[in-house]
Amino acid sequence: MGHRVIALAKANEKGVSDKDIQKEIPELQPKQRAAIINKLLAEGHVELFHQNGVLIYKLKDPSRNAVKGADNEEKVVFGIIEEAGNKGIWVRDIRYKSNLAPTQLNKILKSLESKKLIKAVKSVSASKKKVYMLFNLEPDRSVTGGAWYSDHDFETEFVDVLNQQCYRFLLQKAEMAKSCKGGPVAARNVSYTPSSDVWKFISDLGISKVQLSVEDIEAILDTLVYDGKVERTLSVADTSKSDSMKHLYRATEPLLPPPGLVKMPCGICPVMKHCSSLGSVNPRKCVYMKEWLE
Repeated sequence: MGHRVIALAKANEKGVSDKDIQKEIPELQPKQRAAIINKLLAEGHVELFHQNGVLIYKLKDPSRNAVKGADNEEKVVFGIIEEAGNKGIWVRDIRYKSNLAPTQLNKILKSLESKKLIKAVKSVSASKKKVYMLFNLEPDRSVTGGAWYSDHDFETEFVDVLNQQCYRFLLQKAEMAKSCKGGPVAARNVSYTPSSDVWKFISDLGISKVQLSVEDIEAILDTLVYDGKVERTLSVADTSKSDSMKHLYRATEPLLPPPGLVKMPCGICPVMKHCSSLGSVNPRKCVYMKEWLE
């Protein structure tokens, strides 16, 4: 239960009270709660504060205490890496910002790594490129490649299987929609499926060893859109609120194989006729092309 208390304190930067812990983890008995808090205090995971007569527990950052005893150069390097967040920073950029000699910087990086204050993570964008970030951070998807990479290798077979299963699910939905009463328009509307339903179907299949998000499934569905096998639209429940917009997908049965242009975002771009080298709509700022290339 100690890790749940730590997670609760981490989610609340201003700290949590005993009442908050009791509310979020009701299964903890008073004696158990007191024992866990005392253990976390003794191990240095949390700090105790008094605010308006109430005891507040705040998560303690061990790296802050560890870096206090370091020399100025280590503090500077630590601060630069901390500022980079979970996307990390390349050693060349650290050297540029710190103005330290390569030999001295390498020595400092090794010292911080040995103290488990920072870690080096390989980036999928370059096999020989390492970025540095704080030891307790989870690397950003842009660094690890997300669910589509394993040991920095792109999982082609895994993506192909997901592609096939997502398409199979949409085909089944389209087939079921044909029996819908109300004519072709009603059947077409019924065949649209939210990406969350496709995500649930894939999750229930259990074919993925990693936890996939709805955004991951939408990335797979988008490849089907670019291949001309699937159509995508937005729900019209409340288009005035961007948060309420949901992507809907339906399988299509083209009469002819899609030409090469259709497989590119340009082939399905809603503003293609306005695209040119001048103006706000241009290839250099195209969000569809950027998403497709990623």
